[in-house]
Amino acid sequence: MDLGTVIGIVLSFGLVCSAILTGSSLIIFVSVPSFLIVIGGTLGAAMVNYPISYVIGLVGVVKNTFFSSLETPREIIDRFKDYANRARREGILSLEPLIKEIDDDYMRKGLQLTVDGLEPQTIQEILETEISYLSERHATGADLVAVLGTLSPAMGMIGTVIGLVQMLQTMSDPSTIGPAMAVALLTTLYGAILANLVFNPMAGKLKARSKEEILLREMIMEGILSISKGENPRIIEEKLNSYLPPKDRVVTN
Repeated sequence: MDLGTVIGIVLSFGLVCSAILTGSSLIIFVSVPSFLIVIGGTLGAAMVNYPISYVIGLVGVVKNTFFSSLETPREIIDRFKDYANRARREGILSLEPLIKEIDDDYMRKGLQLTVDGLEPQTIQEILETEISYLSERHATGADLVAVLGTLSPAMGMIGTVIGLVQMLQTMSDPSTIGPAMAVALLTTLYGAILANLVFNPMAGKLKARSKEEILLREMIMEGILSISKGENPRIIEEKLNSYLPPKDRVVTN
């Protein structure tokens, strides 16, 4: 669970609701027509902009902002030091029984290619292709959420226009002016809240998470290539440390 995402959403919505409660009730800010205009319009426009399969997969994309199962760089470095020591002592085939215990598909695939005896250049080409398409998939997911952040305020403005038109057409009946104006203003509010408190921050988190995962994939690739070349565990550690800022590097005494 990503505490930053959870705390950020709770804090932002909590402060907004607290500000509302200091002057009125939350009930007056609930409008079903406004909600339908913003949510329905935003999702509908997203389906026009992207294949429907992308929009259906939005739940999985959003889930990535709340959950992360990535290993830390320190864990990756320690893991490859162990693999390198084992390979030097017992041979590269000694890693085969360990492959089934690896949860990371990318690392498992790379080590399997190494155990199978492929040339380092061939392994590098395969793993680089994996990283390239991973980056494209992540970019598509982040772009989809960013598009939702762009569309929701626009749908809020459309709802505002609808509410103003309804109000102007019924100016002779004062009792209808209030509900029409509420729809006009609340759709703008809903659109702004969804864009600035939900979609745009989530798009930023997805981009940051993608950079983090790609960095870890590059570290894993470097470790696998080093093992396939039979390099010294100490050299492998130094190579993997070079991917990290000095304060985060693993220091072996």
